[in-house]
Amino acid sequence: MNNLSDIQPSSRRTFLQRITALGMTLPAVSCTVAPGRDEKPQPEKKRPFRISINVSTLSGFKLPLREQIRLSAAAGFEGIELWISDAYRYVQEGGDAGALKALLDDSGLILENLIAFSGWLSNDAQTSAQGMEQMKKDMALAAQLGGRHIAATGVGLDVFQPDSLELYGRQYAEIVRMGQSFGVTPLLELWGHGTLNRLWKVLAIASVSSCPDAQLLLDFYHLHAGGNPFSALSLLNGASLPVFHINDYPGDIPAETVQDSDRVYPGDGICPFDEVIPALYRCGFRGALSLELFNPSYWSGCTPRQALDTGFGKTVAVVDRALSTL
Repeated sequence: MNNLSDIQPSSRRTFLQRITALGMTLPAVSCTVAPGRDEKPQPEKKRPFRISINVSTLSGFKLPLREQIRLSAAAGFEGIELWISDAYRYVQEGGDAGALKALLDDSGLILENLIAFSGWLSNDAQTSAQGMEQMKKDMALAAQLGGRHIAATGVGLDVFQPDSLELYGRQYAEIVRMGQSFGVTPLLELWGHGTLNRLWKVLAIASVSSCPDAQLLLDFYHLHAGGNPFSALSLLNGASLPVFHINDYPGDIPAETVQDSDRVYPGDGICPFDEVIPALYRCGFRGALSLELFNPSYWSGCTPRQALDTGFGKTVAVVDRALSTL
């Protein structure tokens, strides 16, 4: 495969200039791809949602950040979610954030979101203060990369206390305020087995925060694992969901015990996509459906490109089938 075949012709010269500036070379991809997939796939039709990739799906391959970007673009994804830890590592190893932003721009990928973890939400004032300082640094780096959103998890919250809801709202409002100076919005994330495991909890925090820019980060797997009915999606304003993680889950593992590693490609489990994707469309969602997996079986016996091709193909098939029911 030609090393430049993953880049659109109009941007190859610029892409090479950026690579040279970064001191990189483009190694040949070792994966075997299906005939006709040497060039970046083009969508057959315009969809109301972008098909994007969360690089957790590639985490088992231990790829450098530039390879995550290059291969994701080559496989046809329209956007990408990077992990803030990878971005810090890139900078600490001598990389330039501005050059990385240019690389993202030249790839044609939209930087949908940065996946970050800090203890900004906490019952403990010191933990929250430290978490907010970390979130401020994370949002500054996200802005340098051209990102507009960052994940805001409840990792610092040991117990959800309903009587402390006003406190949680103030804490979320504070990081939203901090983000405004960077042009980055924290997305309040629901985790199925975390303290923010129910949709009503993240909605309540966002509501009492009184932030008109409050936005959520939801996930089919996490909604299922937390025991949330998908019918509740029809109550949401889809415009407050810029990114929605797409994945599937098996039917033979109870929701209470299903794990991240059990996630499967869309269509390979029991998630009722034909119902929930149209529901998302009807509530106004027009953001990115971002493939997020942590299944170790997808990191052996295939190359990163093959895993991406499979993920892209299965996601597109599920989304297009579901949209056809509208």
